[in-house]
Amino acid sequence: MSYGGGGGYPQQSAPGGYGGGYPQPGGYPPGGAGMPTPESASAAAYGPGGGGLPYAPQPGGGQNIGFGQPGYPAQPAYPAQGGYPAPAAGYTPAPGGFGAPAPYGAGGVGGPTPGYGAPPASQPGYGAPPASQPGYGAPPASQPGYGAPPASQPGYGAPPASQPGYGAPPASQPGYGAPPASQPGYGAPQAQAGGYGAPAAGYGAPAAGYGAPAGGYGAPAGGYGGGAPNPAQFKIYEEGTLKPFPNFNAEQDVQVLRRAMKGAGTDEKAVIDILGRRTCDQRQQIKLMYKTCFGRDLINDLKSDLGGNFEDACVALLMKADEYDAYELRRAMRGAGTDESALIEILCTRTNAQIHAINAAYKLIYGRKLEDDIINETSGHFRKLLVSMSVGGRQENQPVDLNKAKIDAQRLYEAGERRWGTDENTFNMVLASQSYEQCRAVFAEYGQIAKHDIEQGIAKELSGDVSKGMITIVRMIRSKQSYFADRLYNSMKGLGTDDRTLIRIIVTRCEVDMKQIKAEFQRLFGKTLEAFVRDDISGDYRKLMLALVS
Repeated sequence: MSYGGGGGYPQQSAPGGYGGGYPQPGGYPPGGAGMPTPESASAAAYGPGGGGLPYAPQPGGGQNIGFGQPGYPAQPAYPAQGGYPAPAAGYTPAPGGFGAPAPYGAGGVGGPTPGYGAPPASQPGYGAPPASQPGYGAPPASQPGYGAPPASQPGYGAPPASQPGYGAPPASQPGYGAPPASQPGYGAPQAQAGGYGAPAAGYGAPAAGYGAPAGGYGAPAGGYGGGAPNPAQFKIYEEGTLKPFPNFNAEQDVQVLRRAMKGAGTDEKAVIDILGRRTCDQRQQIKLMYKTCFGRDLINDLKSDLGGNFEDACVALLMKADEYDAYELRRAMRGAGTDESALIEILCTRTNAQIHAINAAYKLIYGRKLEDDIINETSGHFRKLLVSMSVGGRQENQPVDLNKAKIDAQRLYEAGERRWGTDENTFNMVLASQSYEQCRAVFAEYGQIAKHDIEQGIAKELSGDVSKGMITIVRMIRSKQSYFADRLYNSMKGLGTDDRTLIRIIVTRCEVDMKQIKAEFQRLFGKTLEAFVRDDISGDYRKLMLALVS
């Protein structure tokens, strides 16, 4: 290996005038008697007795001569090379150059004579080497391995762009550049079951423990007392099964409907194909266009030609959403008894804007205030709860505040299980005023405080209609989809069918979140909603219901 500086191995700092590093072959005077002893070297370099040694005598006898040997202080490292690049592979230095240090004397036996001092500058191998000697001084630029390496020699200078692994990697080489879109794990994720892309069945259902609890409405999966929940967990994704009909033409649809009902008999298939595959907005345009074209009311014509549950379902589809809800609320309170479940279902699952529209429609259709009828038909804390929800004042855009959720959960616990008797007003305030997402956070925090689900706490502390109403609200707020799936199941299980509930839920939810309701129905009951509908009802009524949920 060649060292820069023009003087062979760098000069050592050892006292006594040793030459430039290890002596070179032929550099010692001939006839040497071998390596000097410690005593002779000490006497020659530092005076008799070794009194001039720069170190204390070492235990165990004399000192060894040489670098890095026991007894000598650590030698300074060779200075950094003067910028010469590493020689090419296989390069052998010229004779007398700076390869591996030659051994002492011929055959590694000879050495300097005792008492040698500074070697004469004229003697080869000592002092500054002659510039003409190969391997010393500034190396000739023409000699391979010295100076600026030739650009043509592989491994030196800027690597050729064509050489694999250097420069800009070829786009065709796997693992370089933009990863291929087809390779799993890179780029846009591939659509696959249970992975990325299209969500798996039931996607949008709340995370276990906060949305719909696994297995129904009981304690959330994962237990209580876990870590702080993420506010994003309290959002629920919704999607309906009924979409706007493409290339919708109201004039063509009313002509089909008129032909289906004109003359003897009715073409129920034509009615199902239109009413079962148009959104509420499109159906309202059809109803208006029917009267515009024929001067007749479509609902009246359907009533005169149809009957039974099929007629009820068709009429429900032709009513505006707020009109239908007002109609169902009035029916739930009219006559003997009250359908509390229908009141809860409608008032607790509609947005503030929908509640305001229902109040206006109720007053317009029946000439009376919805709140007054609620007060007249219900009582106690259940009445307070329904009145609170009928005003449409829920804080819908309230972001999830986990600190507030902890405070409200503690207040609910103190108002119920921690005291004698129950403060129903505290439960009413939280359940009726907070956003659905915030309520879900409160329910989760309540579980961590009480070590059981809030439904259990309400069931222990409240009774009657108010207990039923608040538990229903908790279930609905926790997961509307699970709540509606349970309502649909109960409308069809056993002997007979609650057709009013079945029609109302399918008609009002088919454009909102029917996909999630179907997923929850199958998860909870192990059978598809379509299969239940097919087994429980029949005829054109069944065909229309299946068209809405499929």
